[in-house]
Amino acid sequence: MRRALLGTAFVTGLPALLVLVWWLASDDSVNPYWPPLRTILTTFPDVWTGDRLRADVLPSLLRLLAGFASAAVVGVALGTVIGSYRRVRAVCEPVLEFLRAVPPPVLVPVVMLFAGIGDTMKIAVIASGCVWPVLLNTVEGVRALDSVMSETARSYGITGAARLRSVVLPAASPQIFAGLRQALSLGLILMVISEMFAASNGIGFTIVQFQRGFAIPDMWTGILVLGLLGFVLSVVFQLVERRVLGWYHGVRAAPLSRPGARRRRSP
Repeated sequence: MRRALLGTAFVTGLPALLVLVWWLASDDSVNPYWPPLRTILTTFPDVWTGDRLRADVLPSLLRLLAGFASAAVVGVALGTVIGSYRRVRAVCEPVLEFLRAVPPPVLVPVVMLFAGIGDTMKIAVIASGCVWPVLLNTVEGVRALDSVMSETARSYGITGAARLRSVVLPAASPQIFAGLRQALSLGLILMVISEMFAASNGIGFTIVQFQRGFAIPDMWTGILVLGLLGFVLSVVFQLVERRVLGWYHGVRAAPLSRPGARRRRSP
């Protein structure tokens, strides 16, 4: 019980401190662009009602999930192929480095020419940015496959799809999830940017509308919504990661639980 309370205190301590500092620093503010935090919090429930959540937050979340899922499928599939074959990797690596260097927000006008201004454009922008962390981490994870494990699988006749399912993807999954974590935070940014171009709903669109109408406290509430959404998505991702990679975290913790490991650590 004491350990749980200490863990909760460590998790909530810094956010509470930052909120307190923000509250005190802005309490006497008369700057229209820097309203007091109490004003923002008072405005929050009036702005983000159930209707607005359905009209703006839900579409944004669906676009984010669609783009993220598309990037995950494409990134893992291409990364597995590129990481498995040296010649394919040698051919694709220069092109991948070139495309990765192009900032995804720059592609928004280009994507608009081909995909229009609807949801397809926004999903494509999110997917085009999220695919690179997944792809590159998958390549590295597949390349790092233990040669002993690979030869053992081959000696037991585990080849083809069975090898991919039972050996390659499980071994590369820690790296894949590292790429997915990076892609999720990047996707949230691209979601907002894509909704600032020719959109009619979404969190990014709403924040821009508040800014153009000089509804500054309302604009700040939109920023808070983005922060809360990012926090919730991060927590959900951690739960999924712990569930899928439970074996991996158990292997990492196992040496510390063996008596020999404790004896070596003791003087």
